[in-house]
Amino acid sequence: MTSASAFPPAEQLMPEVAALIVEALNLEVQPDEIEPDAPLYGEGLGLDSIDMLEIALVVSKRYGFQLKSDNENNQKIFASLRTLSEHITGQRTQ
Repeated sequence: MTSASAFPPAEQLMPEVAALIVEALNLEVQPDEIEPDAPLYGEGLGLDSIDMLEIALVVSKRYGFQLKSDNENNQKIFASLRTLSEHITGQRTQ
């Protein structure tokens, strides 16, 4: 069994998650241009619900856990790069 402490903290994971988002969505920004606390959805990075589904899919494949569309915390989880990275840090299995 793997514990969450075996993985790097959210701060160290953010560049990797940013790169994953940019690659998955073919965004025209560099991963280091994504502000950690800027909104991913809407006015921040300008992503929509389809983009969020795509991110959920690549995160599930990469980190070994499911992000479910009916999760009541999705708005908080996907609020920013930081909150997404923190969620991944707490849930990941790989």
